[in-house]
Amino acid sequence: MARQVFRDGTEVVGFYARTLRTGPFVFVSGTTSLDAKGRVQGRDAAQQTTMTMRKIEAGLKSAGARLKDLTRLTIFVTDIRDMAAISKALDKALKGAVVSATMVGVSQLAVPGLLVEIESTAVIEG
Repeated sequence: MARQVFRDGTEVVGFYARTLRTGPFVFVSGTTSLDAKGRVQGRDAAQQTTMTMRKIEAGLKSAGARLKDLTRLTIFVTDIRDMAAISKALDKALKGAVVSATMVGVSQLAVPGLLVEIESTAVIEG
């Protein structure tokens, strides 16, 4: 099974790519609202979630997948009290897709000011 690598230019080190596809599986690395220059975008957890999901959607698209193909999300948050706002932003971003998900509270993310990081898996049917 051939592996396809899809970089988006926001990877901070060379050993990983934003998106990998192996057969019907598409894996999107932990993704945040950082822009191409490494600056945090979004003032709060909901805004960062929305921006992060746009990047995930773009990664999926590059590999031939769509949001409806998502099967799994792991959401890392620095303040679990933001769960309701993040969940609302995810519901809107997923456009009706239903996924298996886990939200985990962490003490910090890789860059100060980041509040949310999301990794995802999709399966392309057919």
